[in-house]
Amino acid sequence: MQRNNPLTLLYDGLIVILALAFAAFFAMQIPTIAQGETIRITLPWVDFLDVNLSFYIDGLSLLFALIISVVGVFVALYSGAYLAGHPQLGRFRLYLMLFMMSMLGLVLSDNLVLLFVFWELTTITSYLLIGFLHETAQGRRSARQALLVTGGGGLAMMAGFVLLATMGGNWELSQLLTQGQSIKEHALYMPTLILLLCGAFTKSAQYPFHFWLPNAMAAPTPVSAYLHSATMVKGGIYLMARLYPVLGGTPSWMVILTVFGAITAVWGSIVAMRQNDMKLVLAYTTLMALGTLTMLLGSDNVVAITGMLTFLLVHSLYKSSLFLIVGAIDHESGTRKLNELGALAGKMPITMVSAAAAALSMAGIPPFLGFVSKEMIYSGAISLKNMSLFTTGSALIANFLMVAVAAVLILRPFFGPAVATPKKVHEAPLRMWLGPAILATLGLVMGVMAATTGHWLIQPAVQAVTNTQQEIHLALFHGFNTPLLLSALTLALGIGVFLAYRPLNGLLAKLESLVPVTGDKMYDHALNGIAKIAHWQTDILQNGSMHRYLATVFATIALAVGYTLFAKGGIVWPDMWPQLRFYEWVVVLLILASTVVTLLAQSRLVAISALGVIGSCVGLIYLMFGAPDVALTQVTVEILVVVLVTVALLKLPGHASVAEPSGSERFGRGVIAILIGSVFTLLLLAVNSVPLDMKITEYFAANSLTLAHGRNIVNVVLVDFRGFDTLGEITVLTVAGITAYQMIKLRLGRSGK
Repeated sequence: MQRNNPLTLLYDGLIVILALAFAAFFAMQIPTIAQGETIRITLPWVDFLDVNLSFYIDGLSLLFALIISVVGVFVALYSGAYLAGHPQLGRFRLYLMLFMMSMLGLVLSDNLVLLFVFWELTTITSYLLIGFLHETAQGRRSARQALLVTGGGGLAMMAGFVLLATMGGNWELSQLLTQGQSIKEHALYMPTLILLLCGAFTKSAQYPFHFWLPNAMAAPTPVSAYLHSATMVKGGIYLMARLYPVLGGTPSWMVILTVFGAITAVWGSIVAMRQNDMKLVLAYTTLMALGTLTMLLGSDNVVAITGMLTFLLVHSLYKSSLFLIVGAIDHESGTRKLNELGALAGKMPITMVSAAAAALSMAGIPPFLGFVSKEMIYSGAISLKNMSLFTTGSALIANFLMVAVAAVLILRPFFGPAVATPKKVHEAPLRMWLGPAILATLGLVMGVMAATTGHWLIQPAVQAVTNTQQEIHLALFHGFNTPLLLSALTLALGIGVFLAYRPLNGLLAKLESLVPVTGDKMYDHALNGIAKIAHWQTDILQNGSMHRYLATVFATIALAVGYTLFAKGGIVWPDMWPQLRFYEWVVVLLILASTVVTLLAQSRLVAISALGVIGSCVGLIYLMFGAPDVALTQVTVEILVVVLVTVALLKLPGHASVAEPSGSERFGRGVIAILIGSVFTLLLLAVNSVPLDMKITEYFAANSLTLAHGRNIVNVVLVDFRGFDTLGEITVLTVAGITAYQMIKLRLGRSGK
């Protein structure tokens, strides 16, 4: 077992120290950022594309970086104890640290290309973490599902980045954020918004992409605590908040984010009531939180943004704490099913106190920060123009269901009737209860010190999102007002739902059964559809017929290039046809005659010989126009092909005659041949109608000797300037040679020679 292995403890300590170093560094930036300053670091990367390794720290990125690094400290500390003895613990540590650094890179990137790189790195590392228990079919399916959904959204987001950079004329976010008005008025605004929201919605599990998050609970509990409560799923929230000054405030933005966010929040809170697995309960309440954050981002006022950022912080604290607590319960009792747990308070007192603190913050009970955030959520929902009734109602439903869920999570496992568990229950090890206890305590301390929390953490983030210098004020008590009344109503309704938990649960089960199609089933149908299309396409394009392969390729090229030439006005007829010399006419007529012979030949040997004549005539054309080396290569290859194919044909049965194609096959092949020939003739005429750009030629001529130390420009181009092309050709020939050798050796071995 690795539990007492000093080397294992050393590795765990190093990971915790690394995460702690990140947390300390970002904590030291709080005073600077709180004063309204920003930090920007730029290093050159891809100069000719104006893409830099640029990082930017303002209030928003600092808040996310603190959440990532602080929660990361406790997850790293927790993981060593939770997975003690696991043979792949080292691999888990590597994946976890790679994810942490990828997530930090995402929220700190100031360049759109760099942000996309880190975005996809979080996708890949989360895939590895979700599928860490890859021995199970559920683990593999969940990891693949998360990869496909979030990765597909990431590709759409990259297209949106390209459009955004095109509109703003810059890849740097700090520059784009100053061009909000012009970008919102641009003709490409709407497609850009849709593409970017596809990336954000898939990452943050918004409806209809919400289904992958609960399935990702197949991952180990530390992964769920880190990725699916505090960090990765909030990547989409970060993206929307970061682009708020550029894209936010328009009617399209407000309607899309408000509606989809509200649906996600209400649906997540309702389904959470139906779950028996504590991790699934927390997963669906995470959907509620992500939906609420998105709904508030659909606003156009500072109050809602303040509520969003406050809830972002408090949710990361209490939800990561609760996930780690569920993992500790599962680790010590052998189960995390609500109906299999009870009377744990006396056996796990520290865990119980931590869970109670986190749940009280989740329920929004004063003096926890959760209460402050709930007040701000209601204030923000009320302030939304034209949609205040819808948003306030959605927030009320989601919040009072969260009160009921919080009560279930605490009262049933810790204070419910005693139940026999698979393992004898005792308090979790220090490394497993310390993190949840501190995170839950932070929710209490920050709530008591709400004004301080608001000044140092929330206000700089609000100013970064809204691109203003407006000050905000957080407090435990803002007076007797509508948000306070809604908070009291939330608590009362939540207690009522908890007391009526069993009948309501049965009603929700019936309602859920009426839903004809779920997102998870739609995902399966989509994958099956793609597989069927691929099978159908393969039957057509890869059926084993070389004739069909060539016909498909040539027909596609002819139609695509021909349509482009016609649509773009590229068809150009020469003013004067060239005057050919006698010997040039001879070569042309010889090519035509050989073509006719090839088409009419009844013998394979005659056909391949005629093709060889055509190739040799092409070599003569190269020679006439001053390319003797290319001509020599062409003629050598033609002779070699004719000889080898002839030898092969002599070994084939029935080589004397060619199988006669049907009339329709001949007609189809003739049409394709005429099309491809005509299109490439028109293409060459179009190319020759414009002046030849000699930049590349001049570059090679000027640099072949000075850079590559060669006087033969063609050789230098092949070996140096296009060295990878030549290396690829050599590799192909080598593989072909080795294959041929092995086949000959196998043939000789079978014949006994």
